Amino acid sequence: MSSNFEACPECDALLNPALPIPGEKAHCPRCGYLLQRPRQQSIERTLALSITGLILIIPANLLPMISIKIFGSSLDGNLWSGVSALLKEDMWAIAMLVLLSSVLLPIVNLGLAFLISLHLFIKKPSSHLTHWMRWLQHLNEWAMLEVYGLGIIVAWVKLSSLADLRFGLGLYAFIALLIVNAMLTIELDGYLFWQRIRQLSKKQNG
Repeated sequence: MSSNFEACPECDALLNPALPIPGEKAHCPRCGYLLQRPRQQSIERTLALSITGLILIIPANLLPMISIKIFGSSLDGNLWSGVSALLKEDMWAIAMLVLLSSVLLPIVNLGLAFLISLHLFIKKPSSHLTHWMRWLQHLNEWAMLEVYGLGIIVAWVKLSSLADLRFGLGLYAFIALLIVNAMLTIELDGYLFWQRIRQLSKKQNG
């Protein structure tokens, strides 16, 4: 049996590889499952969103997100101060998890999306593209900005009745970063990216 067949994720039917172009859809002829739907201008949109995210991540990390005023004392907090507070409480494991999932991995994730989409946009072959794409797909599961955002909402609900809370520019940058990150996940068409990476690899080797 030919190893070129692909199995439908829904009904396990063996099919020839779907090769739709951007804007078209490929469905399983047996069960109708949507196999592929390449997005139009996915590379261009991914490039623009990754650049936007890399710009937003700077104020989201450095500027104050929430200012807490209680009993006459005021305290500003940002992503780094949260990690620092956990370290002072000897919660090293939680601090490292927050640092990785909310700061470091999102930066790496955006950086990889930028490098890959830039190379595909300018059609520049690179021996690293395959590795970058694999890392991007793996790291995307760990860059959990949404979890940190949920933590901010919980903290706001609990502290709103006890202290005077004011939102800083860092929080607005963080919210914008969340939106950009969600859009990036939607717009990045893995099938199309792999297709273009293979084309560039053949061009480089041929």
